[in-house]
Amino acid sequence: MTDTRQVKLKPGDTIGILGGGQLGRMLAMAAARLGLRCQVFSPDPDSPAFDVVLNATCAEYADVEALELFANDVDVITYEFENVPSAAAMVLDARRPVLPNRKILETTQDRLAEKDFVTRLGIGTAAYADVTSVSSLREAIARIGLPAVLKTRRFGYDGKGQAIIREGDDIAKVWTSLATKSAILEAFVPYEREISVIAARSVTGQVECFDVTENEHRDHILKISRAPAPIPAALADEARSIAGKIASALDYVGVLAVEMFVLANGTGPKVLVNEIAPRVHNSGHWTLDGASVSQFEQHIRAIAGWPLGKPVRHGEVVTMTNLIGDEINDYEKWLSVPGATVHIYGKGAPRPGRKMGHVTEVRPTKGK
Repeated sequence: MTDTRQVKLKPGDTIGILGGGQLGRMLAMAAARLGLRCQVFSPDPDSPAFDVVLNATCAEYADVEALELFANDVDVITYEFENVPSAAAMVLDARRPVLPNRKILETTQDRLAEKDFVTRLGIGTAAYADVTSVSSLREAIARIGLPAVLKTRRFGYDGKGQAIIREGDDIAKVWTSLATKSAILEAFVPYEREISVIAARSVTGQVECFDVTENEHRDHILKISRAPAPIPAALADEARSIAGKIASALDYVGVLAVEMFVLANGTGPKVLVNEIAPRVHNSGHWTLDGASVSQFEQHIRAIAGWPLGKPVRHGEVVTMTNLIGDEINDYEKWLSVPGATVHIYGKGAPRPGRKMGHVTEVRPTKGK
C-alpha cells in the first residue's frame, strides 16, 4: 500500500480524478484556483468535468492500459464517486497514491460493512440485519419490525435500490422487485430532521468540520440544504464529533460526508448515523459561496498534503437549492436574486431526477 504521508504536491503538479460528473468538475475548478492541474478519467464522452480540464482520458475503468497511462501522467489520484471498481483502484494504487485510500471503499461500498464499522465505533445507527433470501427477510422483519427499509448492499443512490416495507405488503414480491441476493434491512427511523456533516481530514490527522447542514429531500433526491442546521449547539457538537471519529477511524484523507437522523424522544434529541459518503457531497455545495473555504478546496488541500483551512460561514444562513430536471431551464430567474449564485453543470439535455445545477443563497449577518 502506498505511504500517503509521502504526498506533498506543489503548484503545477497534477491530480488525477476518477469520474467526470459535476463533483469532478468542481474539484478540478478548486484545484485550478490553487495552481494545481487536473486530469479526468471517465468512460462517458459527455462528462461535464472534461470541459474544465486540459487533459482527459475517456476510457472504460476495465481498460488497464488506459489506467496505467493515466497514472503515469498524474502525481496523486482521487475520485468523485464511491463505486470505483476495485480492480481499477488496485491498478492505480500500484503506481500512484490513491486518496482516500482504496481500502476504505471496501467498507463504504457495502452498506452492511459500513453499518458494522459504525457500530463497532460505538456510534448509533438504525437497527439492521443482513438479508440474502425471502426467508432471511422474514426473519429480519420479525426481529426489527415494520415499517422497515430494504436496501441493496451496493450501488444504490437517490432512492434507487431500496424499498419501504409496511404491514400487509407482499414480502416475496418486494424481495423479487429489488433483484438482488445481497441486501440489508433497516428499521424505519421516525426522525425529526435529516442532517449531514462535511468533514475533512489531512494526512497529518488534522480534522476540520463545516457547520452541520439540514437536508430536505424530495422523491428521494436532495432538494434543499440549509446551514447551520436549526439544532441545539450540543447536538451539533455531537454530530461533528461523530464525523471526526469516523474520519479518524478510517485513517481518511480528504473530504467525506456523514448523513445522520435527528430523533426526538423523551430524553431529548439524539443522532443516528445513516450513511457515509467517502467523497465531496451534494449537501456541502453551499460551501462554494457560503464559506471561507469550500468542501472542494478542502479535499484538494488534503490529498495534496497541504494544511486544511478553518471554515468560516459567510452569512447568518446559507441555503443550497438543487436544480433538478427541467428546473434548469428557469436559471435566469435566479440571476437577479440578491445573495444568490448560480452553478450550472453543463450536462446537456435535462432529464427527470437529474441534478443539472444548483443555487446558493447567502443571507448576510444581522447588522450588516
